[in-house]
Amino acid sequence: MYRFLFSPRWLVGTVVAVAAIGVCLMLGSWQLGRFESRVSTHQEINKAVSAESRARPLSEILPDTAAKVGTDTLGRTVSFTGSYDAAHQLLVPNRTVDGRSGYYVLTPLRTDGGPAVPVVRGWVAGSPGAAPEVPSGQVSVTGRLQAPENSGSGGAVAGGLPAGQLGTISPATLVNVLPYPVYDGWVAADDVPAGLTAVPTVQPQGGDGLSLRAFQNLGYTLEWFVFAGFVVFMWFRLVRREAEAAQDRALGLDPALD
Repeated sequence: MYRFLFSPRWLVGTVVAVAAIGVCLMLGSWQLGRFESRVSTHQEINKAVSAESRARPLSEILPDTAAKVGTDTLGRTVSFTGSYDAAHQLLVPNRTVDGRSGYYVLTPLRTDGGPAVPVVRGWVAGSPGAAPEVPSGQVSVTGRLQAPENSGSGGAVAGGLPAGQLGTISPATLVNVLPYPVYDGWVAADDVPAGLTAVPTVQPQGGDGLSLRAFQNLGYTLEWFVFAGFVVFMWFRLVRREAEAAQDRALGLDPALD
């Protein structure tokens, strides 16, 4: 009854079905790997932050301007000393904290014998008006290391801002307004002056591993596996229908023979 499976038409159809199942399983496995990778990144970040709750010198985490902020250092508490450069203080517009739009107050801090650190001393809602006075002399700062922003970061502005404002916090944009090199990323200060709000740790584009994109990967995984199951189901259904038709023909019940 199943001899038809060895016919050229069915052999080709079976090969195509097996290939389709293989492709679906391969793509589903790849999407699952992407999801697991994002979950692993999320866990690594949490472990790193938990293991390093105490402040470490910034120079240990970023030895020079070539060192980059990574998933293992994002959100790490760091400390450093130097003097603020009040002449180059910048306002970063279109930044949201607690659901409200406002400005970051960014003041470069020149370290002793090293690059400058872009320090966000806090956030202010609405129009910034007069920013809090910049401390003079040598200061010690403790804060959380943040990743540099890019054009896809929340609130980033490409250009067209007035003097004294910065659309994106990154070494590539700061090199145009500061006469000295800076570390990668920026630091959100923990202790903020009166009138400002502390800036929470900002996740880079794509999140820390458990973003919407990660769950999209999981959804795609399920879709590809469902597709593979559907191909199997349809193949067996067609085989069964063909077998029943062959049996009917053998019993003389095929309508086409009437």
